[in-house]
Amino acid sequence: MFTSLYSVFLRRCFTAAGLSSQSIDLDDETTLHYWGPTEKSNSQKPSLVLIHGFGPMAIWQWRQQVQFFSPHFNVYVPDLIFFGQSTTKSSERSEKFQARLSLF
Repeated sequence: MFTSLYSVFLRRCFTAAGLSSQSIDLDDETTLHYWGPTEKSNSQKPSLVLIHGFGPMAIWQWRQQVQFFSPHFNVYVPDLIFFGQSTTKSSERSEKFQARLSLF
C-alpha cells in the first residue's frame, strides 16, 4: 500500500512540475512511456532528458531533479523498456536492444 500511495504522490509532483504522462509507439511491438512537457510548454527553454538506471521506474528516481529543472528546461523522463509503463513484445532482452530503442 505504501508504494501505491508514494506513486500517487510522485505522479502529482511530476504533474505539478508541468509534465504529463505520455507514450509513443516505437515500432509494432514496442511502446515507450515518458513524462514530458504538456502542450503548453515553453518551447524557448532547452530540452533536458533524464534517463534512469536499472532500478525502479523513472518517477521514483527523478522527483527532486524534475522539480528543480522544470522551470528552466523542457524536461523529458522516459521509462526504459521493461520498466514502468514501457513495454515490448519482442523477445530481445539485451542492452543493445535497449540502446537501439533509445535512439528514437
